[in-house]
Amino acid sequence: MDMHNRMTKVCQAKCIPVDYRESELNKGESVCLDRCVSKFFETYQKISEIMQDQQQQAQARGGGGAGGFGFGG
Repeated sequence: MDMHNRMTKVCQAKCIPVDYRESELNKGESVCLDRCVSKFFETYQKISEIMQDQQQQAQARGGGGAGGFGFGG
């Protein structure tokens, strides 16, 4: 599942009640969704930076593209 689909599923489940009664989002739901999406993007960015750093360190050591995760024997 890609990040967008996962983010949509998680944030919708967290912020929008199953038994909603209004056709529009109320303020609380909107704020919740905004925060949830922001956290997803911040987390994704941090993880991407960490993985990129690990890959660069592995390449500097001559380890190739394993990314420091022990793949590739």
